[in-house]
Amino acid sequence: MTFSHRQSAIRRLIINADDYGLDLAVNAAVEQAHVDGVLTTASLMIGAPAVADAVERAQRLPRLGIGLHLVLADGPAVSPHETIPDLVDASGRFGDHMARDGFRFFFLPRVRRQLAIEIRGQFEAFRSTGLALDHVNAHKHFHLHPTVLSLILDIGRDYGLKAVRLPREPGTAPLLAPWLVLTRQRLRAANILHNDAMFGLSATGAMDEAALLTTIEKLPPGLSEIYLHPATRRSLTPTMSDYRHDDELAALLSPKVCDAITQRGIVTGRWADFVEHQ
Repeated sequence: MTFSHRQSAIRRLIINADDYGLDLAVNAAVEQAHVDGVLTTASLMIGAPAVADAVERAQRLPRLGIGLHLVLADGPAVSPHETIPDLVDASGRFGDHMARDGFRFFFLPRVRRQLAIEIRGQFEAFRSTGLALDHVNAHKHFHLHPTVLSLILDIGRDYGLKAVRLPREPGTAPLLAPWLVLTRQRLRAANILHNDAMFGLSATGAMDEAALLTTIEKLPPGLSEIYLHPATRRSLTPTMSDYRHDDELAALLSPKVCDAITQRGIVTGRWADFVEHQ
């Protein structure tokens, strides 16, 4: 299927915050960056510690597109340990051995069954918030894994899935090229909207004003997504110890960034806005 945004030179842009719900500092930054800045969407970690606060904020921000940020690595599950014992430790947390876990997802039917339970559980928990499902992606882009993507597409149909991030940043990660091609083909075959380009991978945790302005200047035609990790403070987790969350928030609030988007005639919005025009 061909989407209309690929048939023109119009630049359409989604500006997203990942890890919404991780911490109150993230939630506060998301609200501020949306109300006073250029943020258009946020991806919710439905099992994260500050999810209740994140949902409460989102309910009063009707123009902020909220998606599901599936956590299958380096984070908490929503299913009890006894239901998915092969996926999580005794505390109910996923590890960060993605290569090993990816191998197990693909080759072990028992593990796949548990993975399906957890993915459905996260979709169900998102639906229970009452928020509209704007999009889906996975923490650390784990949805590039073919088994994970299959389950997202299959289970997502029951929850109104219409848009999925394609983690393709021009000029980076050549080893991922075959997986990106396969993912794009499968999303198109399933009639799921995806972006043409994504930015934020090579500068993860460092999307400051200069980086954001550079990205906007080189934004290609079609639908692009820029993702960031804004927060009102740093050192949120050990795996993000070098992230400059506050600089990313400042970039989202920057008048220079807002002006650059306006001057280039870039159309910003939620995934839902572009699904309507596919």
